[in-house]
Amino acid sequence: QVQLVESGGGLVQAGDSLRLSCAASGRRTFTTYPMGWFRQAPGKEREFVAAISLSGGNTYYADSVKGRFTISRDIPKNTVYLQMNSLKPEDTAVYYCARARDRGSGIYTRMSQYNYWGQGTQVTVSS
Repeated sequence: QVQLVESGGGLVQAGDSLRLSCAASGRRTFTTYPMGWFRQAPGKEREFVAAISLSGGNTYYADSVKGRFTISRDIPKNTVYLQMNSLKPEDTAVYYCARARDRGSGIYTRMSQYNYWGQGTQVTVSS
């Protein structure tokens, strides 16, 4: 089993920054799998935010966060990060990290392509 634990969420004002962390542990760690971040706002479906390849060399972002968010990973630390800058009230959501099903070199944007999920961390941006 793989366990993913997110941290770093909180209450901030519009324009502020936050860095989320996702620490992975377990028998088969994330080091050889692509990873992703998703978010779910109240009353809305969970949506894709960002993804990173297993090597960390390739990344992909939702249009709504492109240019403001940066996904990265520290393989020796088994941790993936989401740096969020210029936060907006519409970024308010529970943020989840996830590990992809496939040990490929691709980047995945659909929830069905991930099979391990963290418990989520709340991000609230006030106007």
